[in-house]
Amino acid sequence: MSRTADPATALDRWPDLRSVPRARFRATVAAALLRRTADRLGFGVEYPDGHRAGAPRPSPTLTLHRPESFLARVGAGGLIGFGEAYQAGDWDSDDLHGLLVRLAENAAGIVPAWLQWLRRFYVAAMPGSQDNTRANAARNIGHHYDLSNDLFGAFLDESMTYSSALFDGGQDLPAAQLRKMDRLLDATGVGPSTRLLEIGTGWGALAVRAAERGATVHTITLSEQQLRGAEERVARAGLTDRVTIELRDYRDLDASRRYDAIVSVEMVEAVGERYWPGYFRLIDRILAPGGTAGVQSITMADERLAATRRTYTWMHKYIFPGGLIPSIPAIQRVLERHTGLAIDSDLAFGPDYARTLDLWRHRFAEATGGLARRGFDDLFARTWDFYLAYSQAGFTSGYLDVHQFTLRRKP
Repeated sequence: MSRTADPATALDRWPDLRSVPRARFRATVAAALLRRTADRLGFGVEYPDGHRAGAPRPSPTLTLHRPESFLARVGAGGLIGFGEAYQAGDWDSDDLHGLLVRLAENAAGIVPAWLQWLRRFYVAAMPGSQDNTRANAARNIGHHYDLSNDLFGAFLDESMTYSSALFDGGQDLPAAQLRKMDRLLDATGVGPSTRLLEIGTGWGALAVRAAERGATVHTITLSEQQLRGAEERVARAGLTDRVTIELRDYRDLDASRRYDAIVSVEMVEAVGERYWPGYFRLIDRILAPGGTAGVQSITMADERLAATRRTYTWMHKYIFPGGLIPSIPAIQRVLERHTGLAIDSDLAFGPDYARTLDLWRHRFAEATGGLARRGFDDLFARTWDFYLAYSQAGFTSGYLDVHQFTLRRKP
């Protein structure tokens, strides 16, 4: 990838990247913080004149192409500015994943205690436009998932499964994705005659897998692109008589219907904390007596959720507007206070997500030439390279985890 982003594209797609903020004092603070962080966390910083600070090679290196721009963006925007500086080409790294792992492992202590007072100047609150009301939720989902089915097809495996795989030794990605789906369907008892609801269709692979077992599947999505892709997948499999796909908000489901099993894979992260009670209450209400719900969710530690729940991040701004990753204790609190459900089983497999993302990132890099011909240019490629590496680092470091758990009613 080239070092600079096309300014015309930045103006059209992400106009905040076109100009560098004026933040002389904050840039000075950012420069001191960069030197301190590099020394403490063990990565190098290389400047255009060849000077190196921080750890010697072979430690991961942050290479500055435009130091003044980098420091101004970071000083003005904190971690959002750090990501924007990468998007704009102000810096690169010979080991982007390794560098981001160092930062993720020490996320809570990057800013020293005596500088924490500066947080109020660069940590923004979530804008109301991203709150997951019915109107906003469709827009938030469309912002990411409706970019293009060709885009996702360029780096996902043939199942078009956009969630963590579950590996078993040397399995390849397609086999590991099927293993993940089969485990969830097994855990929720999906088989012949099962009435299954799926909240969050993706591109239809799980619905097809369940229908192949003999289940009758009702699956809903807010993404028009995913709806079309899933309809095509179901039709190719010859299962249109067993699978009903709808463009529908989960809040608009018929509460009088009952399902023997409900599954939802990495969708709760898009619900928003304010709406978690309603989401789980709905599952409780429409789950048939004796039924089981299976939820796969990315999670973070409860103390990190408490510290960041109202923070507007680079990921919100550029990748997943309105999202919030829950903690397992937060889910348990919602279940206890608002439902008759409880977690019955739980499988954590965060390292598998790190491996999944590593494979996606390599496939994405190999596809950038073809994506550019479809209009996803260098700026977009840098943005998504940062997103995938940032996410992978979260799981590699243990900052993030992923769980597949089942819910049953308490006796």
